[in-house]
Amino acid sequence: MSLSGRDSRGRLDWRSAGLGAVAGVLAAGAALGAGQFVAGLTGASGSPVVVVGELQIDFTPPWLKNFAITEFGADDKLVLVSGIVVVLGVFSAIVGAAATRRMAYGMAGVAVFAAVGLTAAATRPDATVASLLPTLAATATAVAVLQLLIPMVRRPAIPAETEGPRRRSFLAAGAATAGVAAGAGLAGRLLTERSSVAGARKSVRIPRPAVTTQALPPGADLRIPGLAPFVTPNGSFYRVDTALVLPQVDPSSWRLRVHGMVKREITLTFDQLIKRPLIEDYITVCCVSNPVDGTYIGNAKWLGASLATVLREAGIKAGADQLLCTSADGFTSGTPVQTVMDGRDALLAVAMNGQPLPVAHGFPARMVVPGLYGYVSATKWVTDIEVTTFAGNYAYWAQRGWSQRAPIKTECRIDVPNGQDEIRAGPTAVAGVAWAQHKGIDAVEVRVDRGPWHEARLAAVPGLDTWRQWVWQWDATSGGHVLEARATDKTGYTQTAAMAPPEPDGATGYPMASVAVR
Repeated sequence: MSLSGRDSRGRLDWRSAGLGAVAGVLAAGAALGAGQFVAGLTGASGSPVVVVGELQIDFTPPWLKNFAITEFGADDKLVLVSGIVVVLGVFSAIVGAAATRRMAYGMAGVAVFAAVGLTAAATRPDATVASLLPTLAATATAVAVLQLLIPMVRRPAIPAETEGPRRRSFLAAGAATAGVAAGAGLAGRLLTERSSVAGARKSVRIPRPAVTTQALPPGADLRIPGLAPFVTPNGSFYRVDTALVLPQVDPSSWRLRVHGMVKREITLTFDQLIKRPLIEDYITVCCVSNPVDGTYIGNAKWLGASLATVLREAGIKAGADQLLCTSADGFTSGTPVQTVMDGRDALLAVAMNGQPLPVAHGFPARMVVPGLYGYVSATKWVTDIEVTTFAGNYAYWAQRGWSQRAPIKTECRIDVPNGQDEIRAGPTAVAGVAWAQHKGIDAVEVRVDRGPWHEARLAAVPGLDTWRQWVWQWDATSGGHVLEARATDKTGYTQTAAMAPPEPDGATGYPMASVAVR
């Protein structure tokens, strides 16, 4: 055997095919590096991997989305990108091996890569001509690398004594390709950082609120180890959205357009938004994908302008019942008009826990509407609000089968004991949080091993729109036990025991913790 594509009898040289596979992987790596570099240079919305990942998110069925969130949590997007890279690596290895048989096979594989990337880039909601450039650059790079490396492993038979130098030439060219790919990728990331709004965020000065929330009443935070604090720190606040790359929206260029079924269209700049009377309020936000006893929920002190006031200025026309709200990255949510206008603190939020919004949570502005799951109430990076109807327009997740109107269900969870560690017999604090935004929690009950219900002690709260901590003192006895809890809101509704998945309008059931007592 030699480095040629076939031996003297015309059979495929598997060593040559293996080197071809390596060449294919190197071509893919160089392509990704070039795509990242051009994306950073042009300010395109993302590299080929990013746009393909976003397209995949768009076509992910709700059950798979929930599986990813449940199993991988905040790492779900990392897992998605890693999966795409692995699939691309396998595909590119096959393409490279095929190219050792005939270069046309390799070019066909690259054409498939280009078609997928260009389709993904062109179908993004914010697509421009620049969106296509990273994939085009990646395609050209892949072609060039295959044209360079494949001939080194598939030329006609050569004297055996030249095989060693040829192999060394291939290895040297491959190493150079890998180095260029890594350098281009790194340069692309550095170029991308130029568009970061971190500096702009630091320079933002948020005015003091015109309407301040009351100080937290004594006892709002029970300060029990393991119990979620009343206020969730910004760095710990859950994040669930469809953005693989966080939108970088500069406040100086941000605009919010309010239009549709209104008497007068309104466009607000960021400076105009923060000069409006700002309202401060503690509001708990919950994701519809939050499973029973889940962590996709958080409570923060938000600051923003009244959304209802803006809508009154625009003048809502009769028959309008939905706000179709669009993010800078094209995501849409549908918010009931009636909910926003009923007097609750529905905000165009600009600050979170005393700081300008983190980029991951919607900087420079987002929506926060108490009492509704986030996918219909909490549009991050919001830039457009169309006043319309539910019958005429379906938002992003409604198109995928989720409920159009999604009031948050009365729920609770058990934070401690967590069921993971063995505890000692004797007095034990069973504690957690309960929520029924804009209804308020009236009671929480706990039971052990399906026994009688015991009423827990509730912490104080500043209003109806936050979660509420609770604790029950349990005289734990040795052995294995199952703890369950249920909440009752101020309307008299008690959390149901019926188990239901998150789709299409939120999970239900009693939270449970299996505890070992020694």
